[in-house]
Amino acid sequence: MKLRAPMPELSGATEWLNGEVTKEDLLGDKPTLIHFWSVSCGLCKEAMPNVNEFRDRYSDELNVVAVHMPRSEKDLDLDKIKETAEEHGISQPIFVDNKHALTDAFENQYVPAYYVFDEEGNLRHFQAGGGGMKMLEKRVNRVLGNK
Repeated sequence: MKLRAPMPELSGATEWLNGEVTKEDLLGDKPTLIHFWSVSCGLCKEAMPNVNEFRDRYSDELNVVAVHMPRSEKDLDLDKIKETAEEHGISQPIFVDNKHALTDAFENQYVPAYYVFDEEGNLRHFQAGGGGMKMLEKRVNRVLGNK
């Protein structure tokens, strides 16, 4: 997915956990962070406290949506996804992408992966991997217009 590309429709979920959102729900008001994770991804679990802290700190200024991207057959177990989400405090809406509908729409190949969209729904930042929360925060602040 290229910078400035529009956010894909959030369609094709196997299931939504913690409430469902649409692209229309996310546009106009505030920027959006969409992060991909997987139950079998150790880096994702390590990064989750940072993502949650980030979500809570920017709750008034930023939409946050999680996408569970399975990496193997084992990752398709909905109970395991729910259990892991609860264990790691993922309270934001979770798009369960067992058919890779959103993964393909984003052309995403990584977990964890972070996509920051401005309030109009245009991609402003992408990064993958466990580290780099400082860079993510810097990019989000830029999109928010904070210094």
